[in-house]
Amino acid sequence: MSSKPVLAIVGATGAVGTVMRSVVSERPDIWGDIRLIASARSAGRILPVRGEDVVVEELAADVFDGVDLAMFDVPDPVSAQWAPVAAKRGVVVIDKSGAFRMDPDVPLVVPEVNPSAAALRPRGIISVPNCTTLSLIVPLAALHRAFGLRELVAASYQAASGAGQEGTDALYDELSKVAGNRTLGQQPGDVRAAVGESAVFGAPLALNVVPWAGSLRDEGWSSEELKIRNETRKILGLPGLKVSATCVRVPVIVGHSLAVHAVFEREVTKQAAQQVLREAAGVELLDDPASGLYPTPADAAGTDPTWVGRIRQSQDDPQALEMFVCGDNLRKGAALNAAQIAELLAPELASAAAAVS
Repeated sequence: MSSKPVLAIVGATGAVGTVMRSVVSERPDIWGDIRLIASARSAGRILPVRGEDVVVEELAADVFDGVDLAMFDVPDPVSAQWAPVAAKRGVVVIDKSGAFRMDPDVPLVVPEVNPSAAALRPRGIISVPNCTTLSLIVPLAALHRAFGLRELVAASYQAASGAGQEGTDALYDELSKVAGNRTLGQQPGDVRAAVGESAVFGAPLALNVVPWAGSLRDEGWSSEELKIRNETRKILGLPGLKVSATCVRVPVIVGHSLAVHAVFEREVTKQAAQQVLREAAGVELLDDPASGLYPTPADAAGTDPTWVGRIRQSQDDPQALEMFVCGDNLRKGAALNAAQIAELLAPELASAAAAVS
């Protein structure tokens, strides 16, 4: 019997689940069996992972028998129901949904930032931050360690795929309707008339930006904006951190971006910040505007790091920085972060599996 731990991917047929299968196939071969799990309508499909064809199983309690670790990418209600079921059967759960992120008994983990938190999981569940937070947190944490973060203001520019496969499909459909029409976008309502009402974004996304992502919360804030605030505080261990965010959906398929204003406890220069980020794990510095070099979502798509550029010391505050960051919301923003957490735990799980065998 193999001493390698058994992995389950729950939600294996979705947008992130598809990337997860790819990420697991590309990274070190540390797993024994890999099970693919999805809803009843996807059960029986045959999908590739690590060069092998695997039959998708229907989500049920007994599919977790013999599983050591499960990565969940399913809607919040499904995670809320099934992650505890898996955990009670001895499975370590890494959950991508928002169901457990703010639970004090569930660590919210980014391996480049707080890897030790993964060992403290009283409920047997580890949570993965929202994809927008993950596009921001790795470089921000590196700067926090060096200069002490005091305040954060961010405006996000979020890709359509952040709304799932239906978001990607909706944007492609809209683009097909406006392609080649050079008269659109110059008169009130002409884009809306051309593409129709958007059930996904609330307004046309092609030839447009939509200053909204998520669901409505108190005082006009969106859920996406509050996630940036609350998750950043929890990951960095800064419960009193001042955070203000505005989330905007843009006509990009993959890659969330943020314009960031960060205020620190100590003075920080552009050069000092660049040096910190140049040495930070999981960060790609691209910061030479004079040569036309700065990050865009097109650079980040399909890559693992967070890309950072346009770094400037504030003209009004020597303790403040401005910068622009981009990250692939389906890779580091979801699948890769979960895979990295799983790899942190693999030696522990392998030892346990060897003891049982």
